[in-house]
Amino acid sequence: MTTFRDKLEQRIAATGSNLCVGLDIRAESADDTTRDQILRIIEETLPCAAAFKPNSAYFEALGWRGMKLLEEVLAAIPRDVPIVLDVKRGDIGETQGYYARAAFDELKVDAVTLNPYMGRDTLEPFLKYADKGLYLLGVTSNKGAADIELQTLDGGRKQVFEIVGEMTQASPQVGLVIGLTNAASEVLARTPDVPLLIPGLGAQGGDLAALKGAGRKAPLLVNVSRGILYQADHQSYAERARHWMQAIQSALA
Repeated sequence: MTTFRDKLEQRIAATGSNLCVGLDIRAESADDTTRDQILRIIEETLPCAAAFKPNSAYFEALGWRGMKLLEEVLAAIPRDVPIVLDVKRGDIGETQGYYARAAFDELKVDAVTLNPYMGRDTLEPFLKYADKGLYLLGVTSNKGAADIELQTLDGGRKQVFEIVGEMTQASPQVGLVIGLTNAASEVLARTPDVPLLIPGLGAQGGDLAALKGAGRKAPLLVNVSRGILYQADHQSYAERARHWMQAIQSALA
């Protein structure tokens, strides 16, 4: 069985890239123009992409045509390229089971983002798919991370995100979302060596210097969305992707 982690590590090795291209498409309709734009983004950034991360909300907002478009977009991504569906699902029981079926059986993506704050049973329906990947929200890239995720527990020994980090021990397929804007050295030092999905680079202003010298062995993906898709710099998607790929590799060296 080839797992998500296997597939990701093979893609990183093949491309020499840790860049995850975020597909956060700001569209008013799921028409041919929107489809053609997304397909062009995929085609141009493919040589630099370790993975693609379509954000489900942008497609859901366009109704059933948007979901049909999402299926077409997923089908256009070569099968050897990992797909992380950004859905941040966080429910329990039957409902979470249906979310898992939607992502893995119907859309057939390789990994998803999950909100684990309803507890460990949030993970269970997704863990039944042993070859798939999960990224739990650890320390996100927004200011609100300080409201819950970075709060210190009574006794001062742990922060909330460290409890989430312990949940990754459920499977080698479980990783964390660690936002670059909040990835201070003490946060990374207290984050287990598991697969990381790192947003916050580009438009959000995250500093790649935070990753220097981390010495992590588990595969990591650094996501860039707006920094590739929406910039008034007259560069192509390919040129922007190449820039960020090189910047990431330089930081990880």
